[in-house]
Amino acid sequence: MPLISEGYANSHTAETRKWKDIKSGFTHFSENDIGIAKITPCFENRKSTVFKNLSNGYGAGTTELHILRTIVNTVLPEYLLWIVKTDNFIHRGIQTFSGAVGQQRVGKEFVSQYLVPIPPHEEQVQIVAKLGEIFGIVTSVEQAKGELQSSIKGIKSKILDLAIRGKLVPQDQDDESADVLLERIRAEKEELIRQGKIKRDKKESVIFRGEDNSYYEKIGKTTTCIDEELPFELPDNWSWCRLGSICSSIQYGLSNSAEQSGTHRLLRITDIQNGIVDWDNVPFTTVKDAENYLLCSNDIVFARTGATVGKSYLITDIPYDSVYASYLIRIRLMDEIDPSYVYDFFNSLCYWNQITVKAVGIGQPNCNGTSLSNLLIPIPPTSMQSQRRS
Repeated sequence: MPLISEGYANSHTAETRKWKDIKSGFTHFSENDIGIAKITPCFENRKSTVFKNLSNGYGAGTTELHILRTIVNTVLPEYLLWIVKTDNFIHRGIQTFSGAVGQQRVGKEFVSQYLVPIPPHEEQVQIVAKLGEIFGIVTSVEQAKGELQSSIKGIKSKILDLAIRGKLVPQDQDDESADVLLERIRAEKEELIRQGKIKRDKKESVIFRGEDNSYYEKIGKTTTCIDEELPFELPDNWSWCRLGSICSSIQYGLSNSAEQSGTHRLLRITDIQNGIVDWDNVPFTTVKDAENYLLCSNDIVFARTGATVGKSYLITDIPYDSVYASYLIRIRLMDEIDPSYVYDFFNSLCYWNQITVKAVGIGQPNCNGTSLSNLLIPIPPTSMQSQRRS
C-alpha cells in the first residue's frame, strides 16, 4: 500500500519478488488493471492507480485492494480511475463502510454496482488528456507554492536572526545596558523566592564578560569560560543569558484526557496549527488543581516531543479558563522581559540551531524542561526588545 500514490496522482512504484514468494497471500493483477484501496483511511485518501510497466506484465500486492479490469477497446482504465477518485465515489463508498472501527472497508458489491457515465471512446481519450493537462498545472502550482512557502519561512527566520543579533535597528549606547536589566531581574526573583512564590533554581546561571573580553558563566561556585559555546558576538549593551534566568517558571502540562464537557479547555499540540489556535474547538477537561496549570496572556507554550518538538505559541488572547496538555511546556517570563521578543527568538535560526542539538531520543525526539532552561538567548536593552518590531 505505501507504494501506491494517494490523492489525484496516478502513480506507483514496485519491488521485485520471485513468483513462488507471492503466489499466495497476495492480490494479483495484470498490466492496465486498476487498483483501489478498500480499507480506511487509504480509501478516503484516494489510494488508487492504473498498474503500468509491470515485470512480465503481472503483479501482486496487498489484499486490501479491489482490482478492476476493463474490456479492451471499451472503457479506458485511466478514465475509470478518474471516476473512482471523484468525491461522489469516495463519499458514497464511506457510507457503505463495514467492519471494526479503524479497520473499516468498502465492499466489492459497492464497487461493482456503482453507476458510471460512459462517453464515446474518443471522448474518453479527450477527457483523460485534458484532466492530465489540468492536474499537471495544479501539481506545478502546488510545488511552486511549497517552494515559495519554504523561501518565505527562510526569509522570516533570517530577518529574526538579524533582529536578535542587534543588526536590524540602530544601537543607542545611551540605553540602559541589558546587564543592568538582568541584575534587576535577579533581585526580583530573589524577592519572589523569599516570599515562597517561586523556587530557587539550583543551577542558576550568570553570564558575564571578563576583563579579557571573554565570556564567563558562573553556576554556584563554579566559573567557566564559555566563548566557544556562544553562537555569535553581541552589541556592547546587549547580554547573553540562559532562558531559565528570565523565567518565573518553566512547567510541564497535565496528563488529563480531553472530554466532551468539563470545567477547563485543554490546549494540546494538535490544537496549534500554523501559529493559530481556534479556541472554540479546543476540547474540555476536568482539573482538580487547575490554578497550577492555568494559561495566562503572555505565556509561551513549547512542544517538547515528537515531530512538532520545538514549535511554540505565544498566548495573546485567551477567552476561556484554559490549561495545557502534557506534551507542552509552559514558559512564564519575568515582567521586565517582552514576551513578543522571546517568541521571535523562538522562531530564529539561533533558537532552532540549539533545539536541533538538544532534542534527542530514539524514534521520537524530546526536549525536556532542563534543556529548555539552558538555551542561550541574547537580551537587548528593554527599549530595543519592542523596537525590533517597529
